[in-house]
Formats: sequence, structure tokens, C-alpha cells
Amino acid sequence: MLLAIDCGNTNVVFAVYDGPAKKGQWRAATKTDRTADEYGIWLTQLMTHDSVDPKSITAAIIGSVVPGKNFDLGKLCEKYFSVKPRFIGDPSLNLGPQPHVDNPREAGADRLVNAVAAHGTYKGPLIIIDFGTATTFDVIDAEGAYCGGCIAPGINLSMEALHMATALLPRLQVRNPGDAAVIGTNTVAQMTSGVFWGYIGLIEGLVSRIKAERKEPMTVLGTGGLAPLFAKATSVIEHIDDDLTLRGLQIIHQQNS
Repeated sequence: MLLAIDCGNTNVVFAVYDGPAKKGQWRAATKTDRTADEYGIWLTQLMTHDSVDPKSITAAIIGSVVPGKNFDLGKLCEKYFSVKPRFIGDPSLNLGPQPHVDNPREAGADRLVNAVAAHGTYKGPLIIIDFGTATTFDVIDAEGAYCGGCIAPGINLSMEALHMATALLPRLQVRNPGDAAVIGTNTVAQMTSGVFWGYIGLIEGLVSRIKAERKEPMTVLGTGGLAPLFAKATSVIEHIDDDLTLRGLQIIHQQNS
């Protein structure tokens, strides 16, 4: 079975696949000081609890946007599962068509992996909106090549910055204000409205501009924890795919086995 690891700026997600079937998934906070042993003890216990035998792991693949974690995650695979992992970014890995960007080495592992998974499921052309620590908009052409995109601050990052940089504005969790007026009459209502509807404006505006620039119909999908929240408030997001990155890792492993 395959151990797939998606290391993002906020969370590290571990999943075990038996072919295309996912047998289990576990999430930990991304902490630069967490060692391979800490990950190993935690993960093997959770796998056993969920009836996944750690000894059944025969391969591992890692997509990471946090270079400082690569050593510990690689050591985790070698020490606790006796496999040498493959990393997205390894030139020997076939990810499909070459990215159409100035410097392919700059493209984030998660964005390349998402392109593979999205093209395999939805074909193309595509816009992938990933609601993570940053909110990214990725353009995938009809052949499945990553063609660049846009990067904006993630909504939770924006709300935290608003709180940290001001003396009187509280820390809030993002939520849909629903039918409440856009014009708030108290501080919390104004912050909730400004951040939520501001992000809806960001989503709709960038999708519109990307489609106009590409001059072709494009399917729009959202991924990441907050994707369902925003998809309910705008019609531009046509599909929600929570499993995109992990499924992409599994597909890339299968293509290169």
C-alpha cells in the first residue's frame, strides 16, 4: 500500500491508499520542530487504531511546500515504514505535460499535484481555487499542463493580520453572514461582511478576468477546507473536490510505478 503525504504550511495530511482506494487519512499541524520520531509514533498508533497495518506500506510519496520538513518526513518513511519516499519535484518523476511557466522549478508541489488530479477527473481547461494558507488560482489547459495562476492571502491569514495589526478589532472566525446586510452596524458585523463578501468579490473577479484572458470556457473547482463555505455563496465554483491533492499524489505514484 501507498503512504501519501501532503505537507502544507498549516497542516500535514497523511493518507494510505490500496490502489485508488483510500484506506485512512490523518492530519497534524505543520510544526518545524516536530521530529521524525514524533510523527512516526503518532501516525503508526493512529493507523493501528483505524485497522491499517503500518507493515503493509510498500511505497511513499511526498508533496511538500515546506522544505524544512522534508528531512523529517523522509526519515519517517524510512525508519517507520522501511520505504524510501519519492518527492514531488524529483526530475525523474513524470507529472505529465511540462508546466507553461517561466520557471517550472518555482511551481509549488501542491499546485502541480492538483493539476494532475483535476485533469484526470474533469479534463480541461480548468481553474482550480485552493483555499489554504494562501488562496491560489491555478489555470490548467486542455492537455493537463499547469499554465500559472494567481496567489492571494488566505482568508484566515487575512483575518489574523487584521486583528494583529489593529488595537480594537477582535479575532474572528470566518463565516457566511447569510442574509445580513452587507453594511454592518457594529464592528463584528462589519468585519464579517467585509472579509467574507470581499473574498467572494476576489473569487468572482479573478475567475472572470482569467476566463477573459484565456478566451475559452473553463470549469472551475474549489478545494481546501473553506471551499464549501464560499461555493455556497457564489455560482462561479462548479465543483468541490476535497481530495484533490492526495488523489493527485496517488495518481502520480501509479503513473511512475
